Amino acid sequence: MIQTRRDLISACLALINDARGLTSAEKKLAKTAAPSILTAAQLGVLRAAIGHGQDPLGDAFIAIHTSAERRLEGAVYTPLPLVFSMLGWVQSAAAPSRIVDPGAGSGRYIMAAGKMFPNAMLVAVELDPVAALMLRANVHAAGLADRTQIMVADYRAISLKKIKGVTAFIGNPPYVRHHAIDDAWKEWYVRGFAKLGIRASALAGLHLHFFLQTRLLANPGDVGAYITSAEWMDVNYGSALRNLLVGGLGGVALHVLEPTIEAFPGTQTTAAITCFRVGETEMPLRVRSVSTLPKLNGLSKGTDIPRATLWAAPKWSIIVRPSQVANGGEVELGEFFRVHRGQVTGANRIWIAGEQALRLPELVKMACVTKARELIEAGAQLQSATLLRRIVDIPVELDAFSRGERQRIASFLKWAREQGGDQSYVAQHRKAWWSVGLKEPAPILCTYMARRAPQFTVNACGARNINIAHGLYPRAPIAPDVILRLVDWLNKNINVEAGRTYAGGLTKFEPKEMERLLIPHLHTFAP
Repeated sequence: MIQTRRDLISACLALINDARGLTSAEKKLAKTAAPSILTAAQLGVLRAAIGHGQDPLGDAFIAIHTSAERRLEGAVYTPLPLVFSMLGWVQSAAAPSRIVDPGAGSGRYIMAAGKMFPNAMLVAVELDPVAALMLRANVHAAGLADRTQIMVADYRAISLKKIKGVTAFIGNPPYVRHHAIDDAWKEWYVRGFAKLGIRASALAGLHLHFFLQTRLLANPGDVGAYITSAEWMDVNYGSALRNLLVGGLGGVALHVLEPTIEAFPGTQTTAAITCFRVGETEMPLRVRSVSTLPKLNGLSKGTDIPRATLWAAPKWSIIVRPSQVANGGEVELGEFFRVHRGQVTGANRIWIAGEQALRLPELVKMACVTKARELIEAGAQLQSATLLRRIVDIPVELDAFSRGERQRIASFLKWAREQGGDQSYVAQHRKAWWSVGLKEPAPILCTYMARRAPQFTVNACGARNINIAHGLYPRAPIAPDVILRLVDWLNKNINVEAGRTYAGGLTKFEPKEMERLLIPHLHTFAP
């Protein structure tokens, strides 16, 4: 029925009873609309579906645009079961006089809220004029236009009228990484948190900006529920939001959804639903991990965590999924191993040996693990380096090479310079731009970023590793059979809960986090 963007705009205009309220951006889009291809019967089908709580316009928008296109704008629409669960929590927390959705999209939250709260004013904020048209068409078709205010604007720039009663903020703030955020807004974010007495990082994504603006707009007693990527629970730039939730924003519940629940379809992201009551600073935060949609249960269940515990926690995933508490026989992995990330080459296309490196001395071509899957496929032991690629690692000083070898090295370096090998940040900060400086082989190698637990592998062939893997280096000599048994234990007992979760459902283990893993004392692995 709706095949193109022009068709979608045309369908929206046909469903809007009164176009006088369109903004200039929406009117501009209206001029691009195709002649209406929908019959009266087809429009009737759309109106009926919207009246029954469906979102055919939003579904068409998703079908027309690729996931990559939508991610650029943070346009990832929430499945309706999650919408209803979040609104169910709002209903249990307050009787709101106003509902505000800060990134309304096609209006899934506003539409559901309009039915659940028949007397509430509805405020939908949406920057994309195409989404605003869908939203406007939906509220007209559902008979909610008279009590819905649509603001085609950046949520961070709006103001709200003072009202009597409670305002409920609910929605799915857009996920846009800091690289795509203007410096002026980054400065706004840092300044805004500073006024609240909280230090913030400009590396925060757009969804964290929306939490801050909500705090600035809200009044004590207002409530809210936002679903976002869960990465803010653990990353350094998420500390500002964690402090805000423990403090003035008043976090009261945190429900972490496993990637098996498609909160953001097509992204495999671990999502978190954060519920808050503005001004609450005393009651504990209710937390839990949710693996299936039926277990959402109106977001009412969980374990209560005192705020003092939240203040002290370096990351919050360990609160939602507590790791095993150390007993008398357990120690941190770092007691016995230093964990180092592999070397950064600065330009893999140059330093991973290819055709141009064929004539180089074998001495400067090091067998190296360059892909995480090489460890995953090897399993508990990497027995042979035969299939591994080579890294070109030329010493700073070339005096040890013969004249012919130096000539071949010079020829390679001439080519590498032509490819920009001397221009990367990494190359410019090396003692010699051509010397990658691989670390000595680590007895144990492990992956550290994937949608699975780390793979620990005994490095039986003495391979080097670049920065796709960590190397575990014993602080004191350890017998080979003990290392074998330890690796077997690590692969069976270390899971993703011990790491930090990022957008995309990836779990990452920084070197220091790896060193904090709890293991049995090494004497238990001795024969």
